[in-house]
Amino acid sequence: MSALEDRIRDLIYLEAELLDDLDLQQWLDIFTKDGIYWVPIDERAERHESASLIYDDAVSRQERVHHLLQLPFPAQNPRSRTVHFVSNLRVSHIAPGTYKVRSSQLIAESRPGDYTQIGLGKVATYVAKVEHHIEEVEGTLKVKLKKILLINRDMPLGNLTFML
Repeated sequence: MSALEDRIRDLIYLEAELLDDLDLQQWLDIFTKDGIYWVPIDERAERHESASLIYDDAVSRQERVHHLLQLPFPAQNPRSRTVHFVSNLRVSHIAPGTYKVRSSQLIAESRPGDYTQIGLGKVATYVAKVEHHIEEVEGTLKVKLKKILLINRDMPLGNLTFML
């Protein structure tokens, strides 16, 4: 394994840690200025040809983070707690300075609550194949694309207002 592959893997693990720690301001910083956070329904469709569960450009990501951290909205009151398990990382070269990382992820999510809030206090699991496109920007690795293919993306899903 090369030093570059180690740096790329470290970035993927850092992202999982930032999401679990709700360090979402720093999470925003690991994306390129034009980076995309995407949870498609149809994995074969192009981004603009099909509906998505989530499709966030830079402005939408910032808005999502602001809502999660600053606004007490019911879907995240109390806030979700997550643990991201990342495995089977595979790094491939796309173009000069650009890399594709495929991984398998298990995201465990729970929101603490009491008996008056149905479903709270239970752990939900989300299983996904995740693809990151990583670019080197001025010597720093950044996420250009995070594409999350939930295995049950075309079935009814619960609350996805937390960060996958």
